[in-house]
Amino acid sequence: MHVHAFDRYHDAHSLVHRLDPRVKVIVTFLFILSNLLLPDGAWLGFGLSWGLILLGSVASSLGVGYTLKRSLIALPFALAAATVLFSIPGEAIAQVQIGPLLLVITDAGLLRFTSILVRSWLSVQMAVLLVATTQFPDLLHALRHLYVPGVLVSIISFMYRYLFVLADEAMRLLRAREARSAAADGQTSGGSLPWRARVAGNMAGQLFLRSYERSDRIYNAMLARGYNGTLLTINPHSMQNQDWVVLLIILLLLFSFQLIGRIPGL
Repeated sequence: MHVHAFDRYHDAHSLVHRLDPRVKVIVTFLFILSNLLLPDGAWLGFGLSWGLILLGSVASSLGVGYTLKRSLIALPFALAAATVLFSIPGEAIAQVQIGPLLLVITDAGLLRFTSILVRSWLSVQMAVLLVATTQFPDLLHALRHLYVPGVLVSIISFMYRYLFVLADEAMRLLRAREARSAAADGQTSGGSLPWRARVAGNMAGQLFLRSYERSDRIYNAMLARGYNGTLLTINPHSMQNQDWVVLLIILLLLFSFQLIGRIPGL
């Protein structure tokens, strides 16, 4: 199985890695909430929030560009908010003609849209930093310690586990297709487009059935080994003095970001 395709954890011995996972989950949640509460156009507040991410990236030995490069994937999804460019009243700064429809871009709409992009970009960077410095079982235990409903934690756990099962079965089907798709030199394997579509549909059906059967066998094996719905770990997950200190410092920083972001003209 290609574990690296899903697991983004980077093993290291940095301060961020050693923090209790509950601290990192709380900080991530509060950081995202802080970005949402910042007013539109609070560029200094957004800039300080980004500085906190860069500080965390350096302290975790990941490097400044690690979260930056991986956060760009969120920008295309944030473009779904492009309608605010035309729907928020304000002073017209540009016009877009789409057939008979004339769309007017306002300054207030542009400010809201840019702020949404920045919020999304910063939030994804913090989420990337969280998963890169915290093992997935530790994340699940942190959620349990923070009183997230056990059913929800179990669903997340099994979803993560069976992603690998699904990927493994898909790789087996692809290898079997390649083994049966020999072609002479200078010729392509396979048949017409409808034939390829039918084969792809059959493979999707087989993937579902084989993954379902294998996941059922895995679950029965877990029950045979004493699984009762409780996640076990060898990590004690006890809050240390440095965990409390880091949590307090970041809470104060986020609070100060809120105050600075509301200063007129900044």
